[in-house]
Amino acid sequence: MADRSFINTNVLVYAEASDVPDKQQAALALLKRLYEAGDGVLSTQVLQEYCNVAIKKLKLPAAHIRAQLDLYEQFEIVQVTPAIIRAGLDLHQTRSVAFYDALIIACAQTAGCNVLFSEDLNTGEVIAGVRLVNPFVLMA
Repeated sequence: MADRSFINTNVLVYAEASDVPDKQQAALALLKRLYEAGDGVLSTQVLQEYCNVAIKKLKLPAAHIRAQLDLYEQFEIVQVTPAIIRAGLDLHQTRSVAFYDALIIACAQTAGCNVLFSEDLNTGEVIAGVRLVNPFVLMA
């Protein structure tokens, strides 16, 4: 059985980032692979963060962002609930992880993901049964 994989916001952002073509290609390839395998998982938090960066930093048009949301809705989406927020708070306190990162890990754990793709966390570390993998590390 393939690993279920949680996709952090930076993967979605790099998929749009033509100013860093190596990371853009890696992000697009990862998203395509996870989409085709049906193994990719996102959360409402990731989608909100993506929209915020797409509007403020990338200055993408709203129509483009909506089209991307339509695409990303094809992945499994974890709704952030009070129980997930509590689990994130617990991880923040017990594992010294920033709260919003802990929330991402809690979402991944709730969805039964074995892997969390993110460049924001310590690659190779396992937290709450979720292995952290930087999808951009292999590019160097």
